[in-house]
Amino acid sequence: MHFVAIDLGSTFIKGAVLDLDARSFAHVRRAAFPAPIASLPPLHFEVDPRQVVEATRALIDDLARDAPDCAGIVLCSQMHGLVLMDARGEPASNAITWRDQRALGPHPEGGTVFEQLERRVGPQDRQLLGNELRPSLPLCGLFSMSELGQLPSDATAAALPDFVLARLCGAAPVSEPTIAAAQGALDLAARNWHRPLLEALGLGRLRWPAIQDVRGPVGEAHVGRRWLPCYPAIGDQQCALLGAALMPGELSLNIATGSQVSLVRPALAFGDYQVRPFFDGGWLNTITHIPAGRSLELLLALLCELAESQGLSVPDPWGAIARAVEATPATDLTIDLAFFASALGDRGAIGNIHERNLTAGHLFRAAFERMAATYAICARRLAPEADWTRLVFSGGLAQNLAALRETIVRQFGAPYRVCATPEDTLQGLLALALVCSGRAASLSDAVVELSRVGDDFESSGQGLDV
Repeated sequence: MHFVAIDLGSTFIKGAVLDLDARSFAHVRRAAFPAPIASLPPLHFEVDPRQVVEATRALIDDLARDAPDCAGIVLCSQMHGLVLMDARGEPASNAITWRDQRALGPHPEGGTVFEQLERRVGPQDRQLLGNELRPSLPLCGLFSMSELGQLPSDATAAALPDFVLARLCGAAPVSEPTIAAAQGALDLAARNWHRPLLEALGLGRLRWPAIQDVRGPVGEAHVGRRWLPCYPAIGDQQCALLGAALMPGELSLNIATGSQVSLVRPALAFGDYQVRPFFDGGWLNTITHIPAGRSLELLLALLCELAESQGLSVPDPWGAIARAVEATPATDLTIDLAFFASALGDRGAIGNIHERNLTAGHLFRAAFERMAATYAICARRLAPEADWTRLVFSGGLAQNLAALRETIVRQFGAPYRVCATPEDTLQGLLALALVCSGRAASLSDAVVELSRVGDDFESSGQGLDV
């Protein structure tokens, strides 16, 4: 049996054919995510939602040709995206993505729209929403449109992937909890939309999709000569952690362009962190927007700038960085990697510079040590009792930069394992397909089963013995 898997990303829409018998995937393909609409007002970031649907449909059609016995479609998606739909299911707005910051624009009563929203959302409601209130959430975009008289009447506020599936299936949109919570309007304790708060914010006239479990199809999409069941989209962060086989008691360090520290918990508990729905009734306690690859790329661009300005390429720059760090076991250079808006602020710094330490090795050794220290601080926020058993590394930087991993492991002094597959979201979608097809009773069971397939699913270590 085969399924088609779609990862609706921000830069690419990625897909693959899932082989449920072999517990594997193949025919991995990527299509560019549609470009943003030009000439929008400041702070706006929108995409034509019809283009997203058509790009997704084209990729599904392409992949289905390699899976003549395809039995269904599963999908994960970038989170915090919004499309308003009218009563006929047509788009009543463009797709407003997580990169949209319109809530930082001025409010008629003074200050920014976001500041007005913050004043109206009390501490208890903020916790119930997952402790994630920030300008890029769809809730903030909706509040901005409402306050400025721009909100269409009788619209349905659908997440981007829920809109895409609704259009593919000709069905009403539904939302799985990991996607619904990313809209910023889900009462986590009730696992339903926070309607009293929405009323208080002037958003009571909006309609919202029904909340639905992953096992029930949204509808059927016409693919070739077949009608294929499509299952509700799940959040890409949670999907990637499924692919990394994250289990209760493990501390996830996902390190790529950005990074997150996460723990799966069986019960809902609030603290100085974000809370997101996970699977099988669990909860993901997480700290996101931690500086990682994007900041490191900025440092690397600085080192390569003069050579590239002369038309010279720098072969294997990351390999050279890794060797320089390995040759620099310690440094007194200090660095703050918050070069962009992040959980640590938006102003980075490099300090304690002297003539012996302003080198590539010292610079990146300092960066790795700062990252390791930051992850340790975040881990203590998530679990003050340190009641986790080992680290789980995933994401491209964690998988490819051994010196970074070793620095982090030295900071924690803990056992660890490394997710071996670079395609963690596709691995997570494979687990999802096993559940949707009835071949696994739960996502936990599916993850355990997949982790037994092949001896190379993960590599492990105790301390620095790798």
